Amino acid sequence: MNLTAANTAIVLDSTADFPDAQEHFPNWRVVPLYVNFGTQSYKDGVELTAHEFYERLRASPELPTTSQPTPGDFAACYADLGAYDRILSIQIASTLSGTYQSAVSAADDRVRVIDSETASVGISLLALAVQRRLERGTTDEEVDELVTRYIATHGLLFTVDTLEFLARGGRIGKAKAFAGQLMNVKPILSIRNGEVIPLKRVRGNRKAFQEFVDALDTQTRDEPGLRVGIAHADAPERLRELEKMVRDLRPQAQIEQETSLGAVIGAHAGPGTVGFFWFTDDDA
Repeated sequence: MNLTAANTAIVLDSTADFPDAQEHFPNWRVVPLYVNFGTQSYKDGVELTAHEFYERLRASPELPTTSQPTPGDFAACYADLGAYDRILSIQIASTLSGTYQSAVSAADDRVRVIDSETASVGISLLALAVQRRLERGTTDEEVDELVTRYIATHGLLFTVDTLEFLARGGRIGKAKAFAGQLMNVKPILSIRNGEVIPLKRVRGNRKAFQEFVDALDTQTRDEPGLRVGIAHADAPERLRELEKMVRDLRPQAQIEQETSLGAVIGAHAGPGTVGFFWFTDDDA
């Protein structure tokens, strides 16, 4: 079957941090996760924007919790896409959330659920690569090849102000080795095989920023096929620094997404987090 943007929909969950995806692509939908402050529950990106979340977080005496969408949430979304012959449902790493399993439970014969093995803008960059192929026509086999290559080759670095949020949410993975860090020591982290892993510890934001510079310099080339995404948690000045870095070092690169980390990712990473994502894809 020839898959196109006219006959194939893409479904993300809100951890992709692309809340207005449908405004950009009519064949896209976003299923929200839930953020809970005490007994109050909000749909991520729908009932609680990123800005509202960080304001609420600063004022709240307790840390929020999060929960995955139900299979019914996904089933309702899939049913709403009845005009499409196929649905590619691209979810946050199954090792980080039960969201993938909810999507699988709701899937019918039209739906293929894909484990992105990543989070945040990492999910969106994969979905954008799929969309480019849908717009010219593609096949299941080509999508398979793309997903395999993406998981193997895409880059992701992020740093957090504190590991407290990752630790409390149980998403710390191997980074728990950094939990006893000294004041002003910044952990440089990544996600591999769906797990948060530690790469290095540096002192201060300047040295943390230099790690992003070094990664871009050594792991990429300046070419139009370089796709970049940047995300921040209530730290817009850091986003601007990373954007300038890309423009200076890789002027041919395409910055495909600049966004705030939404409530769910923000609840686990914490304010001050900044993430940098990249993938080389020559498909126009």
